[in-house]
Amino acid sequence: MTPASSTSRALSFDSAAAQYAANRPSYPAALFEAIEDMAGRPLAGARLADIGAGTGIGTALLHARGARVAVEPGEGMAEQFRRGLPEVPIVRGDGNHLPLATASLDFLTYAQSWHWTDPDRSIPEALRVLRPGGALALWWNAAALDVPWIDAQTSRVERHFGLGRAVGGNGDGTHEALATSAGRLDFDRRHIRWTRRVPVGTHLANISSHSLFLVHGEEGTAAFVDAERRHLLAVFPDGMVEETYDVGLLLAIRP
Repeated sequence: MTPASSTSRALSFDSAAAQYAANRPSYPAALFEAIEDMAGRPLAGARLADIGAGTGIGTALLHARGARVAVEPGEGMAEQFRRGLPEVPIVRGDGNHLPLATASLDFLTYAQSWHWTDPDRSIPEALRVLRPGGALALWWNAAALDVPWIDAQTSRVERHFGLGRAVGGNGDGTHEALATSAGRLDFDRRHIRWTRRVPVGTHLANISSHSLFLVHGEEGTAAFVDAERRHLLAVFPDGMVEETYDVGLLLAIRP
């Protein structure tokens, strides 16, 4: 992916911020328990910043455990964030240029957003803003491809867009390579499986809020969604889809 296409896909979320906020999956409590266990300290009372916060899906859960600030580069996403979490401060910026003080944080978190950064810049920035012993935590919800209907849907997405399975992957080896490419932190890894049941319409709105669909255009997306609705109703005739996710968590401690 070229830098231009990466930037276009990252900024595409601004046009669908409300759709993103309403339909994207959240995260299980076990994720935050794993973060605390791996970091060796509680989130409660910690100084924490959530980067690439989007509409605040992850930030809302972190805020209940001690998050103090969020950072979001996109104006559309930031506007949606402010509507949903007016009590949480948000500043404009991104992981490559953190508008945060040196050695000021106990935790730096990236929910579904590290892959939009350049690790050659974002890792030095993380090292700068974290206190010694502070934790950098990165995570992604990944569709569980060992579930037959999810594997079949992923194959249909691949065929529709003519792209490989790495597209839309969240927390796979590609992302671990991104995290470790700068070679300045040692990451530990965990996976947490969880599920949610949602109406077919919510599931379709969720997948079509991904950047691949947003930059493809409404006509191509609508054609896929119409066909996919028929596939899903054949598997879930009651109209309720059981989505299964594996959260891939990477966490490193600043020396």
